[in-house]
Amino acid sequence: MEKEPRKLVFRATPWIFLLVLPLLYIDILWGNNIQFEQRFHYTSSSPPISSTRKAIIREPVEEKHESLDSLLSRLVKGEDQEKLKATGFACNSEVYSIHCVSNRPVRVDTRTMTVTIASNQSVRETVIRPYARQEDEVLLKRVTPVKILQGNTTLPVCQYNHEFPAVIFSSSGFVGNVFHEINEILIPLFITTRLFKSRVAFILEDYNPSFLRKYGKALSGLTSYEIINPSANQSVHCFPGAVVGLKFHGHLALNSSDIPGGLSMREFRKFLRESMNLKYSHVSQIKTPTVMLLSRRSTRRILNEDELVAMMEELGFRVLVVARAKVISNLNLFASLINSCSVFVGAHGAGLTNELFLPDGAVMVQVDLIGLEWAAATYYGNPARAMGVHYLRYKIEPEESSLLKVFGRRDHTYITDPRALPVQAGKEVYLNGQNARINITRFRETMVEAMSLVRYSPL
Repeated sequence: MEKEPRKLVFRATPWIFLLVLPLLYIDILWGNNIQFEQRFHYTSSSPPISSTRKAIIREPVEEKHESLDSLLSRLVKGEDQEKLKATGFACNSEVYSIHCVSNRPVRVDTRTMTVTIASNQSVRETVIRPYARQEDEVLLKRVTPVKILQGNTTLPVCQYNHEFPAVIFSSSGFVGNVFHEINEILIPLFITTRLFKSRVAFILEDYNPSFLRKYGKALSGLTSYEIINPSANQSVHCFPGAVVGLKFHGHLALNSSDIPGGLSMREFRKFLRESMNLKYSHVSQIKTPTVMLLSRRSTRRILNEDELVAMMEELGFRVLVVARAKVISNLNLFASLINSCSVFVGAHGAGLTNELFLPDGAVMVQVDLIGLEWAAATYYGNPARAMGVHYLRYKIEPEESSLLKVFGRRDHTYITDPRALPVQAGKEVYLNGQNARINITRFRETMVEAMSLVRYSPL
């Protein structure tokens, strides 16, 4: 039960009250000044602070006075950083991603998605599609381009003025697939904007209401302001700086040594737990070892799920079998459900992205099907280790795969060397044409190891 706030009662004589009153006035002024300073988002240069006040406020004051220019400069490196300093505009372009940064005032016309940056130079035009994965040309065609004009050009009249920077990105691409949504939008958005500590405006191109409903809690942890929908807004916004596009570190990855620097997958998972109000941070907090079996209903099905469930229950696990699309598509519900589990089991597929919501020390068991070894490791196995989650790989034998009936023998080239098939044909065979009947005795060994890991997982 919360205590009532203490009330200040004066029981002194009037002359003592006269001595105390000025001190109270100073204290109130001081408190108001601190609150006043906290309303400022960024400063280009900070006034000196007395040593007395430094001792009282300490590090938070220095953090609040970090300039916007300094924050934006972290998003580029090397020559691009020098270019940003000299011209006020630079783009960081790599194999998989591109994002452009301006540390000078910008005007964003949402009617045409044109960003204008004034300077004394001749006009230069840059066009980018603000999506993290740039190597997939087919995917990029779904993303609306943004035109950036820098130079001595006519500036549109500001209709809205903001004291914080803008970040422009798209919710197009492979929206509807949880792996691509988190891999190419949510994680890159965290990488690009976390340093602004929610004092940043999002302009969401290709505005998708279902994406907002699904990831609203996470997005609200990155911005304190209403997300701008260009197609509905149709106006000119002025910002002190802007970022167009998102930084990408790799598949389900955050690289602490890459720009903007210092971010890790563990920090991202902590952010998810906090923004989505997930209950468990470590597997030791879960009293009854619980397994979630992700059941597929189309391809890559586990044909003897009932036997699997019976075996896991014999080992002492409580087993949840989740197959309904309605549950899986409700991210808030599904994340909370997975967060309450000690072990997550499933065949290779986008649903395994939800390993992100497991508590630290939990176990992810991937049923590794024939022909999917590289994808299984790259997309889910290696990232799991970086998350602080134990990863166990159950590699099926040819006898466990439905492909043995298709190709007739276990030494067939397409079973022993899946790379022999052309890419598109391989996708149809290994991703869309394969199911598995698990060897319960072999899989039991994997689950025994999983039980051991969750029971003795150190904090």
